[in-house]
Amino acid sequence: MTLVLPPGDLSVVCIGAHPDDIEIACGGTLLRLARERTLTADHLVLTGSPLRRAEAQAAAAAFVPGTQVEFGSDDDTFADGYLPERWADVKRRVHELAARRPSPDIVFAPRPDDAHQDHRLLGTLAPTVWRNSLILHYEIPKWDGDIGRPPVYVPLPDAVAREKVDLLNASYPSQHDRDWWDDELFLGFMRVRGMECKHRYAEAFTTAKLVVEL
Repeated sequence: MTLVLPPGDLSVVCIGAHPDDIEIACGGTLLRLARERTLTADHLVLTGSPLRRAEAQAAAAAFVPGTQVEFGSDDDTFADGYLPERWADVKRRVHELAARRPSPDIVFAPRPDDAHQDHRLLGTLAPTVWRNSLILHYEIPKWDGDIGRPPVYVPLPDAVAREKVDLLNASYPSQHDRDWWDDELFLGFMRVRGMECKHRYAEAFTTAKLVVEL
């Protein structure tokens, strides 16, 4: 089954625990949306050093020009790996963004069953904060091997998939020494999801609730 979004402008909110989560997980989808529609995007990234924050801002602007990027705290008190112990503060921070962006068309958030505790927290919070938006939970490949069977696919043209990889490399030089950071992983993962939906490349998502207007 193929669901076609209605024509017109779109607004999206993307929340990520760490710089690069959003672009790795749904960068291709954002590129497609930005080229095919008038797209308004807001990002909230909860953790990150000043260097990583600068990279996240550069990446957001490269993928969707004009994206507004906010971070978890001004004093870097949200630490990578420890978001669950700051549950109330994280929820409050997400609600602060929602107060300014209460009803985006789509919210991109991590999966609530993601193996990483920071991702899992944000994935659980998103549907409780934005109750009138389509929540698409993105996936991030990692050594935990927690990738499942997603029901939602966004096909990506070859040029978009390759542009996503090029922009990731250009935007996040601090990550190039990671043993998992390479073009083969990013393209290969999109290729698997593309095969599953009868396209060359794709990104995949889960959603807990979808209302079909007839």
